[in-house]
Amino acid sequence: MERTAAQRAFANVLVNTLIANVTTSFLWFALTFWVYIETQSVLATGIIGGAYMLFIAFFAMIFGTIVDRHRKHTVMLLSSVISAAAFLVAGVLYVWQPESALLDLGGPWFWIFSLVILFGGVIEQLRNIALSTTVTLLIPEERRANANGLVGTVQGLAFLVTSVFSGLSIGFLGMGWTLGIAIVAMVLTFVHLLFIRIPEGTPTPDPDAPSALDFRGSVAAIKLAPGLFALIVFSTFNNLIGGVYMALMDPYGLTLFDAQMWGFALAFSSTGFIIGGALVAKFGLGAKPMRTLLFVVIAMGLLGSIFMLREWWPLFVLGMWVYMALVPPAEAAEQTVIQKVVRYDRQGRVFGVAAAMEAAAAPITAFLIAPIAEFLIIPYMDSSAGQRQWGWLLGEGDARGIALICLFAGLIMVVVGGLAFFTKSYRKLTDLYANAPEQDPQADAGEGTEAPENADAAEVAAVGEVADAGERADAEGAPGAPGTVSAPALVDPVSARGGRASAEEAPSEERDRAGG
Repeated sequence: MERTAAQRAFANVLVNTLIANVTTSFLWFALTFWVYIETQSVLATGIIGGAYMLFIAFFAMIFGTIVDRHRKHTVMLLSSVISAAAFLVAGVLYVWQPESALLDLGGPWFWIFSLVILFGGVIEQLRNIALSTTVTLLIPEERRANANGLVGTVQGLAFLVTSVFSGLSIGFLGMGWTLGIAIVAMVLTFVHLLFIRIPEGTPTPDPDAPSALDFRGSVAAIKLAPGLFALIVFSTFNNLIGGVYMALMDPYGLTLFDAQMWGFALAFSSTGFIIGGALVAKFGLGAKPMRTLLFVVIAMGLLGSIFMLREWWPLFVLGMWVYMALVPPAEAAEQTVIQKVVRYDRQGRVFGVAAAMEAAAAPITAFLIAPIAEFLIIPYMDSSAGQRQWGWLLGEGDARGIALICLFAGLIMVVVGGLAFFTKSYRKLTDLYANAPEQDPQADAGEGTEAPENADAAEVAAVGEVADAGERADAEGAPGAPGTVSAPALVDPVSARGGRASAEEAPSEERDRAGG
């Protein structure tokens, strides 16, 4: 693609997101490692993971409304400031209270300390929702699947760095220095953001969304795309299964490795994220992203059911690697569908609803499976009766109870993914994606924007008429296409996607160029 202001902005936002994701994941992983190593409690790690997802479920729809109402750059700055402040509060608590109090699961300081860190990490979801809509804003429709693959690659890089340094930091430096590193890194993301310019206008507030939680507007946007609600429900169910892995993965890994080696194992497996995202960035998702999504989900279920069949670390690590390589295509498929079938000015709220529903599913499973695993399944598999019944399939080891749970969770995912092919919602959404008109919300001019390099009059001034109730903003002329736009037909691109600037407010030199 030609280098334009929009594409440079997207590249800078990706770099900034990488730094922010590394920081928040680094501290969250470190907290989980620290708590498990010091307490040896599967229940505690399950609650931490479940609380994180529960926070996302609670705030995601509010985040979506914030993203739709404000400039994406402003939203990202807000995310950095709040995360940095939360981590600073956690640092003060760590200095103020002894570690014994912070690790006492029956005392209040453990929960306060953990929740403050988790809140700082959850605010990162605000940035992630803004990033999803920024793909629609800055990237042409035919390249959005590839851009979503790049997002997956960045997430993989963040996971790789996090996995290595969280284990090393807790193993060699302790929780105090880990907090200090996170605070400094988050401040750096804020400073870097100050130098990024995203070509965008200021959105006009939706008169039908007076509150911070616009659930009605989100539902209305989802209803306009037949089958989209079924996609969100399907992803929600997958997260129910994902909650099993979230609650049990670290305890299983820390059974096989010490904290430092487990960090390296996670780092190696996280290169699967990078490869999976890079493949999507290179080749896209095909003409039918929904079909790609279902095939990927079935493959993930098969892997999840077999990579713990034996307590053998190469099988576990290799299985994790392939599993993680399948995550970016699955996430990119869902994002690409939403970016095409949902009107741009409501995408933040739709992404927020999707994140809320999907995130709410995982803690339900995590909160249920962690105590069931610790008090029922693991003791049963450690008994002679459990070993006699399942030993032929799961072999011997210290974590056969976790393996049994993951086996059935994976098989359920395979069955549900296969059945989804035969649903009416799958056919409807596939047809809608294939026939949906292209929307191009990018603003190359207007209030608070700068025109990309080498943009002609059609790219700068002609974006088309504003469409309501699910219609799109059509470009009067494709970018780079020859032709002129007469003054009466001028529609400012910021106004065309709901911004405040209008044709009359456009700078005079832009009106002169657009007029001929």
